[in-house]
Amino acid sequence: MTTKPREPWRVILTQGGAQLAEIGHTSEAKAFAHVRTGLRSGADTARVMKWEDGRWWHFETMTAAEIPDA
Repeated sequence: MTTKPREPWRVILTQGGAQLAEIGHTSEAKAFAHVRTGLRSGADTARVMKWEDGRWWHFETMTAAEIPDA
C-alpha cells in the first residue's frame, strides 16, 4: 500500500512475546492513550508504528514499567 491509510498510527500490544492486539488510530494522542490503557490492563510491551513515506515505521516501544500506575 503506498497511499496513506485512514489510521496512520498503530499500537501493537504483547504479553510474554505473544501479540495480544494490533489497533489502528487516527492520531498520535489516541495511540498513546491506548498504550497507557493496554499496559495498565496486562500487556507487558506496546510498540507504536507510524505510517510515513509509504511504509510503516517503528516509532517507539514502551514497557509496563515505564507507565506510572501500570
